[in-house]
Amino acid sequence: MASQDTAELFAQIVQRVRVLDPVHSRKWFEDLTLVRLDAGILEVSCPDEAAAQFLEDHCLGVFTQAAQNVTGHLVGVRFVSRQANGSTVAAADAPGVRLHPDYTFESFVVGPCNRLAHASCVAVSHAPGTTYNPLFLYGTVGLGKTHLLHAVCHGLRKEAPGCIIQFLSCEEFVNRFITAIEQGSLQEFQSQFRSVDALVIDDVQFLSEREQSQEEFFHTFNAIYNNHRQIVLTADCAPGEIPAIEERLISRFKWGLVARLDPPSYETRVAIVQKKAHLRGIEISDEVAEYIAGKVTANIRELEGALTIIYATAQAAGEPITIQLAQQALGRQESEMRKSITITEIIDAVTRFYDVRLADLQSKKRSQSIALPRQVCMYLARNLTRHSLEEIGGHLGGRDHSTVLHAYTKIDELRRTDARTRGQIDQLIATIKPE
Repeated sequence: MASQDTAELFAQIVQRVRVLDPVHSRKWFEDLTLVRLDAGILEVSCPDEAAAQFLEDHCLGVFTQAAQNVTGHLVGVRFVSRQANGSTVAAADAPGVRLHPDYTFESFVVGPCNRLAHASCVAVSHAPGTTYNPLFLYGTVGLGKTHLLHAVCHGLRKEAPGCIIQFLSCEEFVNRFITAIEQGSLQEFQSQFRSVDALVIDDVQFLSEREQSQEEFFHTFNAIYNNHRQIVLTADCAPGEIPAIEERLISRFKWGLVARLDPPSYETRVAIVQKKAHLRGIEISDEVAEYIAGKVTANIRELEGALTIIYATAQAAGEPITIQLAQQALGRQESEMRKSITITEIIDAVTRFYDVRLADLQSKKRSQSIALPRQVCMYLARNLTRHSLEEIGGHLGGRDHSTVLHAYTKIDELRRTDARTRGQIDQLIATIKPE
């Protein structure tokens, strides 16, 4: 096959991917190149390790489907980084560190709502362990905390390629700690976490009511801090507002800088929509960006979701994105539909769908067969009603707001990354929402 034919073939595959999966399509897909198509394997070269990991995690299935559709043959897909040979940029990171290629400082929209948080993260990435240590970011869901954590790690990789980074959610930290106890490998766990150059933990409120995990985290914190290494933490609330957490931990969280992220203003929301559109290679007018920013006010994730709906509608209709199409795609009945749905209706739908009892959802049972439906209830209630986190938790066994927020974050991530979960959520929403 001639090289020109190969390039045209790959261009068709990428275009097919954009149609099949508008959610994960990105403008930087233009920088992907086909290395070879040999022995049934299509090898794709990516700009860097983060891009390769993103495609492996989110797009392997859709690229495989697109390649098979275009070539007419049963082929597999492999993603490789152009840094793979001769570069050690990511080699020193702890196992499992996977950074999102979109979540960089360059793609973060700075406004009055997040200026201090952004500036402090930039400072930390340039001088880890010396400025703002620890750095504690807090704010409600969808305001950019996780984006900034990824950006810090990207910055550290760039500024200090040899540094060892541990970046994970607090839930994962707790789960690894529990596993280490069960397997008798606590010393190995402690060595892994206490010898890093940067410890970056998302949703530290998950330590709430976990006394043994708090004890371990306390000693981990002290070891890293005393070694003059960097600690960056996020939570949904200020350190002193995290429920059921030891005072000595709260005190340490306040040692450095505590920065709050607030909901974005209208002007910042417009800029965010335009930035998100650019990252995906979507052409939208200022009028459309302003319409989305005016209609969606809660958080950045909902702005991104609205943009996805509009883009998918335009793709399906084969039309350009106009203000009329945007209005049609988002609809005018969304707010009324949100008001009319009750938590009871959501619980009824979930219990039928997963074949579980209400009593089990409200119990303290934590098996996967019960925990997942319970978390789905919380996610749907957060999305489809106007109830507070506390009110949602009250309907499901008196859970506190941090538990509900954790459930929302987990299911939101699963919906974006796991096709089976996405299908279940979409089916439940279709069942719950009135015609």
